[in-house]
Amino acid sequence: MDDIKKLYNELKKSNARLNTRRHFLKECTLGLGGIALGSLLNSCSKKNIQFNYNADRSLNPLAPISPPHGPKVKSVIYLHMVGAPSQLELFDYKPELEKLHNKPCPESLIEGKQFAFIEGTPNMLGPQATFSKEGESGNWISNHIPHFKNIVDEVTFLKAVHTDQFNHGPAQLLMHTGSPRLGRPSIGSWVTYGLGSESSDLPGFIVLTSGGTPDGGKSLWGNGFLPSIYQGVQCRSKGDPVLYLKDPKGVSRDLKKNIIGSINKINYKEYEKFNDPEILTRISQYEMAFRMQGSVPNVMNINDEPEYIKNMYGVQPGKESFANNCLLARKMVEKGVRFVQLYDWGWDSHGNGEAESLRKGFLKKCEDSDRPIAALILDLKQRGLLDETLVVWGGEFGRTPMWENRAGVQNTLVGRDHQGEAFTMWMAGGGLKKGYVHGKTDEIGYRGIEGRVSVYDIQATILHLLGFDHEQFTYEFQGRPFRLTDVEGQVIRQILA
Repeated sequence: MDDIKKLYNELKKSNARLNTRRHFLKECTLGLGGIALGSLLNSCSKKNIQFNYNADRSLNPLAPISPPHGPKVKSVIYLHMVGAPSQLELFDYKPELEKLHNKPCPESLIEGKQFAFIEGTPNMLGPQATFSKEGESGNWISNHIPHFKNIVDEVTFLKAVHTDQFNHGPAQLLMHTGSPRLGRPSIGSWVTYGLGSESSDLPGFIVLTSGGTPDGGKSLWGNGFLPSIYQGVQCRSKGDPVLYLKDPKGVSRDLKKNIIGSINKINYKEYEKFNDPEILTRISQYEMAFRMQGSVPNVMNINDEPEYIKNMYGVQPGKESFANNCLLARKMVEKGVRFVQLYDWGWDSHGNGEAESLRKGFLKKCEDSDRPIAALILDLKQRGLLDETLVVWGGEFGRTPMWENRAGVQNTLVGRDHQGEAFTMWMAGGGLKKGYVHGKTDEIGYRGIEGRVSVYDIQATILHLLGFDHEQFTYEFQGRPFRLTDVEGQVIRQILA
């Protein structure tokens, strides 16, 4: 790395136009590389967020920089339950819905509405859980998630979240990129672009999956039009965390270092010639890959954790599991990773088969996730990390209070259709009111009637807690400034401490 910095300094001396990164960007206007760098320049102009870019960040695009406003947290763990868990069986207790169980749905609830699978007139479906008030906050919690009762006073509930998407892929894209269509950067990419990473040996944005790949695909953690250094790096919770982590026989650590140094000398020459920022990305990725070979095996090793910690999470060494990923998420933020995204697949509870039944598959998902989620919050708290970490939990939409009747026939197993009008999410960590509930749904959990918040409001609030004004945090692309929240969104100030 010292040799590379020396080479870079020599390049700066030989070319006055490379005196500073900002000056270089202002002067570079020709060719495809110029177009890309011109876009990057616009994202740093006065009408956008002001970053303290310098030559050091040109060498390392993930070098940490301070946000423009005082942040409440410095890292995020986002727990996405892929498939959309039913809020009516977890957090949104509706005794009136219980009274309507198996009665025909009023026409007023379905007239003019479009559903993913409901046809004709379905029956109402009462709660498939029992509820109790828990903690000092007295919030209603389902019997399906008994461990959650231990952290109920640490979380902030959002009971009336809504979205205009009711199919999984587009809804997931909207939740994580601000658009139901492909091509936008994910929230993790925005955050690492804006803040960099406090870890020099790990990527700033790491993704862990359990159960399968989300419907929205890997675009959910893609960089979109941002430089590719800011895309999420997917790791595995079993086997080698990253493919090709080990060097082949005959390749020593010193030899690998020399190879990468030689390659990057050539890359810097190409950068001087073509002025393409993706070359800097390539240089950083070579260097990061080299450092990850030494750091990742240690960070991703959950076997060395104390037995009481492994029992606390319910980890399964050698297997892919959500519990393993929760423990890994704690280890990663402890090491300075900026944004850790967990996707847990299998929450689509249509009742179309046992795996999708609220009385079978849903219960298994609750059992598999309840314990590690509670452990994650408690573990972060006992290590003094919860005050500087934001934990977000939710799906891409919610579920209907009606019994799904696919093709007009009520399913034999118990399930609910997709619902975008109202669902529950929660957050925990720095800058939030603990044990607080924002928003309320009607007596059957169908629509939000108080404190409705949108997906964009969620995104704006996450950015605010990290120290950004979501309206000013933009990136110039194809002739106009883009932002994560598009042209919408308000910070949910009622939940801020």
